Amino acid sequence: MSALLDREGFRTQVFARDGGLCVFCGAPAADAHHLIERKLFSEPDETGGYLLSNGISVCENCHLLCEATKLSPQEGRVAAGITEVVVPHILDEEPNPELISKWGDPVDVEGNRRPGPLFFEPEVQKILREAGMLSLYIFRFRYPRTPHVPFSPGNTSDDRVLADLSAFAGKEIVVTEKRDGGNATLYADGYFHARSLSSVSHRHETRVRAALAAVAPQLPAGWRICGENLQARHSIEYKHLASYFEVFSIWNERNECLSWEETEEWCALLGLTTVPVLYRGPFDEATLHTLWTPNRHSGDPMEGWVMRTAEGFPYRRFAQCVAKFVRVGHVQTDQHWSLGPMVENELERGEG
Repeated sequence: MSALLDREGFRTQVFARDGGLCVFCGAPAADAHHLIERKLFSEPDETGGYLLSNGISVCENCHLLCEATKLSPQEGRVAAGITEVVVPHILDEEPNPELISKWGDPVDVEGNRRPGPLFFEPEVQKILREAGMLSLYIFRFRYPRTPHVPFSPGNTSDDRVLADLSAFAGKEIVVTEKRDGGNATLYADGYFHARSLSSVSHRHETRVRAALAAVAPQLPAGWRICGENLQARHSIEYKHLASYFEVFSIWNERNECLSWEETEEWCALLGLTTVPVLYRGPFDEATLHTLWTPNRHSGDPMEGWVMRTAEGFPYRRFAQCVAKFVRVGHVQTDQHWSLGPMVENELERGEG
């Protein structure tokens, strides 16, 4: 990846590479345009996204077309001869990173868009509305990748690890048990998907789909529930579950995660179960080190824990508000769990 620059260095090097001319029309350049909005690069190691491969020289008119997303980042890369595709950490799991829009909205090969981390910002809404782009959006959201705390022993070379926990200092936190299941999301319109966003039904989620079918109509429009699908056994065998689906977050129509108190209230209203809470209180790193144990009091093995702020937060702040601890060797099977015969986990008290 190209080196991180400061603001002035970014402008100077982008103009130098492009000869001071707009890469689209050849007119004198008026600005060094961020292909992907700089606000999305909020992690300490990506501040501002001031990377040469994230900038192109544009005239005033073409700059407006880029902001309106009528000229795409990929068109800008081609015009400037850029081969490196730079995306912020919050979007690095998207299947088509080269198609992500200026404002961080994932785009599929057919041109359909999903709202990204900045979509609901008033400024972005105004730009997209005036450009006539809002009709292109499908309101589905991939659950973000959760970073590891610095002392998480189960992280791998592919995982993101926080440099420190300063973002949580002085805040009330909630630490819940990390379950060994499958990520599942339910929308108010009844749509259900795993992390892949596919709506294809699988045998390992039949009970969860059936249980949630009656819940969707009770959700406000635009809301979604995210939780752990625990119907099928993965690496850990559960014999004392309260439910096959445990909620870990609920999101409103503005893509904001509800506070934990609101999450518990909605779960009580809908008859749903949250992931087990291990600790709620002021952030204290020493306390965090005491929370993992090989086996819970229930007798089931424990994969790890997830920490979040007790207060709500917007989607784009996920990496500053959620982090996890995972045990060593938490993946213990030789093949992916879904490729073998399905074995169901067990509930604490019969079917439910």
